[in-house]
Amino acid sequence: MRVLVTGAAGFIGSTLVDHLLARGDEVVGVDNFDPFYPATRKRSNLAEAVQNPRFRLADLDILDATRLAEVVLGARPGAIVHLAARAGVRPSVEAPSAYASTNLVGTTNLLEAACRLDPRPRLVYASSSSVYGDRPTSPFRESDPVDRPISPYAASKKACELMAHAFHHVHGLDVTGLRFFTTYGPRNRPDLAIPRFTRLIERGEAVPMFGDGSSRRDYTFVEDIVDGIVRAVDRCSGHHLYNLGHSDPIELRAMIEALGEALGRVPTIRRLPDQPGDVRMTCADITLAAAELGYAPSTPFREGLRRFVAWHRASRED
Repeated sequence: MRVLVTGAAGFIGSTLVDHLLARGDEVVGVDNFDPFYPATRKRSNLAEAVQNPRFRLADLDILDATRLAEVVLGARPGAIVHLAARAGVRPSVEAPSAYASTNLVGTTNLLEAACRLDPRPRLVYASSSSVYGDRPTSPFRESDPVDRPISPYAASKKACELMAHAFHHVHGLDVTGLRFFTTYGPRNRPDLAIPRFTRLIERGEAVPMFGDGSSRRDYTFVEDIVDGIVRAVDRCSGHHLYNLGHSDPIELRAMIEALGEALGRVPTIRRLPDQPGDVRMTCADITLAAAELGYAPSTPFREGLRRFVAWHRASRED
């Protein structure tokens, strides 16, 4: 099968590309190498893929509707995995219009391009656990109301879900949305907590802990997320939304402690106030994904941290 992957050079995207190539698929990658973090990091993520004759890379922005349509129509993929987005809750508070543009308009451009193909491809796209807002109870279920996002990023992701449903309804496009819960592992974006804290701990600097450390995140190892994506691609029909998480939330202070143990260091903590847009807890109910996709995350948190630290040290990350 030929699969087009947007955001192919990113953390999750490049891991997915490697998985698809390993199982024999052809892959067309799309990425604009946005300077949110260094392009050299992203290109290194694809170092193995670019050596594979079944991989082709298109350097373009999904906001360029004309070029995006040309690539999609030229590739004629059997499936599209849409991972390209402006990511991050806190940066979205500072630049909401940029998030609305890239995430919603870019997604709409891709949906339009997909609908110009005959036959139409299956389309799997990344949503986010952030759409659930700051919920006081857990676990989060796909049937829960998601009408109160507390960050522009969350609002943009919910808007993408609505647009995808509209294209399914109007055009009969097969679409599956995947609500990712906090993903970590090798190639992790350098701005995220685990890689950022890793650098600070190794340098002997204080780790910023927002709030009292009791906030919890459903950390999910990247290879488990990618397994869920591939299962969704192979089973995509109609319209579906699934949680992809681990269903085992970890407190912030416990995460910092476990990361210190994986690094063989004792972290120093600097306490800071809660941040705007942050939620107190995320926890995925994965019953639906397990039943309909066969999704079964298998990487314990401490094992995932060990594998991240091994990659971090091998890559000589700054």
